[in-house]
Amino acid sequence: MVSTQISSATIGFPRIGPNREMKKALESFWSGKSTADDLRTVAEQTERVAWLSQKDAGLDLVALDSTYYDQILDFITYLGLIPKRFQHLEPGFAQYFAMARGVNGAHALDMQKFFDTNYHYMVPELEASPAVKADWSGLLAKVERGQAVLGSDVAVPILIGPITLVSLARYPEGTDASALVGALLPAYVEVLGRLKALGVPEVQMHEPVLALGTANKLQADFESSYSQLAGVGVPLNLVVYYDDVEEDVYSWLVRLPVQAISLDFCAVPGAAHGCATAATIARLGFPEDKRLGAGIVDGRSIWRDDGTAVDLLAALRARLGPNQAIVVQSSAPLLHLPYDVRAEKNLPGELTARLAFALQKLEEIVTVAKSGSGTAPPALETFGAAFPSDEGRSGIDASKYHRSEDYATRRPKQPQFRPFPTTSIGSFPQTEQIRRARLQYKRGTISTEQYKEQIGVEIGYAIGLQDALDIDVPVHGEPERSDMVEYFGLKLDGYSFTEHGWVQSYGSRYVRPPIVSGDVTRAGPMTVHEYRLAQAVTARPVKGMLTGPVTMLNWSFPRKDVARSVQAFQIALALRQEMEDLEGAGCRIVQVDEPALREGLPLKERRWARYLDWAVDAFKLSVAGAKPETQVVTHLCYSSFEDILPAIDAMDADVLTIENSRSDNEMVLALASAGYARDIGPGVYDVHSPVVPSVEFLVDKLRSFSGTGILGGDARRIWVNPDCGLKTRRWAEVLPSLRNMVQAAAILRAEVEGAEGKQQGAKAAAQPQAQAHGPSHACTGCH
Repeated sequence: MVSTQISSATIGFPRIGPNREMKKALESFWSGKSTADDLRTVAEQTERVAWLSQKDAGLDLVALDSTYYDQILDFITYLGLIPKRFQHLEPGFAQYFAMARGVNGAHALDMQKFFDTNYHYMVPELEASPAVKADWSGLLAKVERGQAVLGSDVAVPILIGPITLVSLARYPEGTDASALVGALLPAYVEVLGRLKALGVPEVQMHEPVLALGTANKLQADFESSYSQLAGVGVPLNLVVYYDDVEEDVYSWLVRLPVQAISLDFCAVPGAAHGCATAATIARLGFPEDKRLGAGIVDGRSIWRDDGTAVDLLAALRARLGPNQAIVVQSSAPLLHLPYDVRAEKNLPGELTARLAFALQKLEEIVTVAKSGSGTAPPALETFGAAFPSDEGRSGIDASKYHRSEDYATRRPKQPQFRPFPTTSIGSFPQTEQIRRARLQYKRGTISTEQYKEQIGVEIGYAIGLQDALDIDVPVHGEPERSDMVEYFGLKLDGYSFTEHGWVQSYGSRYVRPPIVSGDVTRAGPMTVHEYRLAQAVTARPVKGMLTGPVTMLNWSFPRKDVARSVQAFQIALALRQEMEDLEGAGCRIVQVDEPALREGLPLKERRWARYLDWAVDAFKLSVAGAKPETQVVTHLCYSSFEDILPAIDAMDADVLTIENSRSDNEMVLALASAGYARDIGPGVYDVHSPVVPSVEFLVDKLRSFSGTGILGGDARRIWVNPDCGLKTRRWAEVLPSLRNMVQAAAILRAEVEGAEGKQQGAKAAAQPQAQAHGPSHACTGCH
């Protein structure tokens, strides 16, 4: 344990490498271009660079954060919680990556958003009585590497806490979650004993589940579990992040037998509800015999600290006294931030001066820790206050949030299709040719016209392919878009962009979130040119493709000086203008993606209503100007939406497409149970797996949709589409997958049309017999 009264530490850091080394190594290994040893070498070099960066910045304690794919998947592996469908595979990379990506005959683990972030984790699958077969060798080897690099007094292991791990898992209905936690505890006791033998200064137990509004129900589990874990005798630091903890949770949390408790003082940047951690400590204090991990440097925001962290530390010292041990750290693991702002050479100087990426956050942590207690601090309870009630609706007429006709009236006026209509979600493979053309255009080696010509060729290919496959509603494939948020941000005023600001979304999938740096407005049409190119080469209705306002915001780095809702409404008004221009170009179907709607939901249910109120209204503001004849589609993915079904219904989209392939129709069943009445397109296959689904698999999947009772089995309103966009896949995977999807739809369609034909035939056969007894038959053709 660190003995100084004010020290510094990290609780997580980007695992991707300064130049995306892990992405390149993973994709090289998966494609067979490099060996397992090559991958291990890059991974160990990457973690070494990250750990040394933290030590060199002057941190007293460095958390040993690294992974090949996902930290939750790591713990599934450490604990031996391997689902049966993967147990025949060789332990190691073959089994590990099969769980992440799937293999023939075994679909991948489900993927969900990690709390309220855009990071995706692999969902553990637990049996009612799990057979835990722990093998901690991988974790222990990492700790030994960390000790060799940093020193045994600096290197701190991270364990995903057992209660958080169970809370993230899927297990049979009726299973006692407390019993599952109990089943894992012996393995945790074992590893803590082995870490104690290695001489670690402490162990970070990451338990973000304590930030949930339901955490008070877990008191008995925490008290029982941590009593056992504390008995090992290694110092424990219980780490909570992503939000404040409720006061009723705080009251027993601070009594747990741990040596340190780390809390988040910043929560969600720009969230209307603010963060109550400082106010809670102001009211209830903090135990003097425990060390406070003060997450006062914002780990989820790219904005440089404006002095708030120093003032907050001073306020804490004033409230808790000079003997209180405090460790300054980030509010959340820094994996949610880009690596180094110094790599950005083309941002305006005045903007760069206001930014702090992960490496700069390390400097802030150390600087704040060295600042001491400061002088004349503000009152502690004033930190983290909520935003004012004005949510950004000022000046917007209430009528702009509603379509001119209700769904039942407008739906018959929209395009109609045969049973089980087929479509895709938006993007097609971003090929080497597309990337090369984009890079050449960026570097100025090809002209704007040459670049547009290349994009036009790609669009023509995508449309021709879909026509040949007999897809009912084609998409243009989005070759001009490197990212579904970045593309629009580049065309909106008020956004700024990095060149190297990559952040891990999952595995080897990294994104570059744009920065909301000012008020957002639309400079001109953003998608109309590409839509016209696509529609000109097909008689089928091409979908217009937009990213919704809530997703644009949640997948960006927002401002902190105004509420998130204000920014969302600005984006919505810009998208509304784009909708009008698409309709003017003849577009009859527009998809407005909102995969991040659920992601932004506050972790405490008492805060949901305020968020959903503005989030749903922002979506409606963007689409409600559409004509009744225009079909509005939205897409949701990789979150649990069952608990916000009323909000999804309130979005008033004509068609809802959802990620579904890994979740056994859970969302479809929930929608059916709730009586969802609009068109639905559940994903029929997993776009994040290289496995090509067979026709038989897809037929069974489609039959399962009808079996849920959704829409009464009305096949003309059940759409057939992949889970998500296809940009990360290769054409060699996409073509056979779409071909099989279309063939499966045709098989089911023939069954439906055959049944309808028989019904019509039966009616026709019965009709003359019925008329033979009536007067009309006697007077029309018998004489």
